[in-house]
Amino acid sequence: MRLGLLVGDGIGHEIVPATRRVVDTAVAAVGHEPIDWVLLPIGFDAIDSHGTPIPDETLTALEGLAGWVLGPHDSAAYPEPFRGDLTPGGVIRKRFDLFANIRPARAHAGVRSTVPDMDLVIVRENTEGFYADRNMHTGSGEFMPTPDVAMAVAVFTRRACERIAHTACRLATQRRGRVTVVHKTNVLPLTTGLFLDAVTDVAAGYPGIRVDAEHVDAMAAHLVRRGGDFDVVVTENMFGDILSDLAGELSGSLGTAPSLNASETQAMAQAAHGAAPDIAGRNRANPTALMLSAAMLLDWLSDRRGEVGLTRAADRIRRAVADTLAAGVATADLGGLASTAEFTETVGARILRR
Repeated sequence: MRLGLLVGDGIGHEIVPATRRVVDTAVAAVGHEPIDWVLLPIGFDAIDSHGTPIPDETLTALEGLAGWVLGPHDSAAYPEPFRGDLTPGGVIRKRFDLFANIRPARAHAGVRSTVPDMDLVIVRENTEGFYADRNMHTGSGEFMPTPDVAMAVAVFTRRACERIAHTACRLATQRRGRVTVVHKTNVLPLTTGLFLDAVTDVAAGYPGIRVDAEHVDAMAAHLVRRGGDFDVVVTENMFGDILSDLAGELSGSLGTAPSLNASETQAMAQAAHGAAPDIAGRNRANPTALMLSAAMLLDWLSDRRGEVGLTRAADRIRRAVADTLAAGVATADLGGLASTAEFTETVGARILRR
């Protein structure tokens, strides 16, 4: 099985190798064939070697892969003319139509949490909505007709709303059977109204799924006050981006928040956090989120390939990470004393115990 490996920038040089190590350990522990990792250039390294942060050869290679792990990128620090371009992750999501961004937020024993009973998944439509940098076939939906006027176009299509609704409903059937649609129909009745109607119509075809709806501003308050009440939350691009970061922090830290970007045929594991250049190279980075993202990728691959061993490997990773955190072994961002290497070694040892 061939999977892509894109190190990225900043702490990507530490957390991506750490994630590869635990995935290889888990796959070997369950007796599955080893993964053939395909290392591909991206970010600052690619600017140095190829003159661009997202080389054509990387995109071409990804076309032949079912999945890959992407490290964080620090595009705000790229030199001109790349700084204002769509980020490497954004280019990949748009190029391969990775329309579903699945972001769990779960509190872990051993990690201080504002909402200790939080265990939800935010399903974010990843291609349209209010994200003007990726909702047009060519160019951007954000533009300036004059130097003093800036405008942005939001795009909602029934097709995109329905396919993300199916993703949310299928996920809910594997969890607690509840879908919450987040919208803003009191102000945006046509755009978010279409989203709400499409999700509601699709959910009607899933027996046993309970559907409710919340305005986005109210949802933010509900997550703080009673985040443990929610199961699967589905929404458009910008709302999902904001709410998933909020939920990640409320559950403990963005450092523990995984993410999967998926189409029907390909998926990308990518942590919700950034490149943290201030701690890069200091062996202090927290690899938890990317490790859990990789476990999500293994589950996704297992569902499509019918290989139970990948599910077992993913489960070992999740349990080993949870047990490590519960035992008080954590990096500095979570109040612990472990280095990246020490945390990774502990997780790897716990994988082998099961």
